[in-house]
Amino acid sequence: MNQILITEKIYVTPELKKKKKIYQFAFIISILGISMLSSYYIYAEYDRNKSEEISQDILSGIDDTTVQKDDKILTVILSQGDENQASIDTESNQNQESAQKNNQYTAKDGKTYNVDATLNIPVLGLNYPVLSETSEALLKVALNKFWGPTPNEVGNYCIVGHNYTNKKMFGKLSEIKNGDVVELTDNSGRKISYSVYNKFIVEPDDVACTSQLTSGKKEVTLITCTNHGKQRLVVKAREI
Repeated sequence: MNQILITEKIYVTPELKKKKKIYQFAFIISILGISMLSSYYIYAEYDRNKSEEISQDILSGIDDTTVQKDDKILTVILSQGDENQASIDTESNQNQESAQKNNQYTAKDGKTYNVDATLNIPVLGLNYPVLSETSEALLKVALNKFWGPTPNEVGNYCIVGHNYTNKKMFGKLSEIKNGDVVELTDNSGRKISYSVYNKFIVEPDDVACTSQLTSGKKEVTLITCTNHGKQRLVVKAREI
């Protein structure tokens, strides 16, 4: 009996009570932390899905009826001559101006950005618009032009995009291999295929991959984060 009383007395000592309160407090904090972390990931996933919808809306709004830049135009010379040719030229210019207006994205603040091109990587099932400027806000809704000439021109056209864990944007870019095809369609409707010839990782301040020294060739460089944002994954492709 005395042993039982002593045991009960020891159990209710102030020190043990204090430890019990500390454990309870730590448990509550852990539950709150897990709840907040779960809420953050749920919201982040929701936000990324909304961004994906915006990106696909931009893509669906791109005018694909523009005149191919490299297409040859057949001119029929009639008795009216210059008048007919002027009519053809005017109609062509109007079509191109209309397409340029359609190939735009209007942000929530009302500012309008041009859609520079469309990037398609069939092997990854990747198809996104490329906005003509880059910022943190624009990176959330589409791929962005980082540096270089106009799309499909001689030089190194550099594109940046987020590496999302849900595989959106450039989330699957690390799976690409040498020889895979990258397709870039510009605002004239001209689509050029590029073949991947190199893939490597660099430090964030290493921008050598954006060099425009391409020996007169057309190249595309794709850039995204890797290793939890500590480094950059670079994919280089050249016109086939």
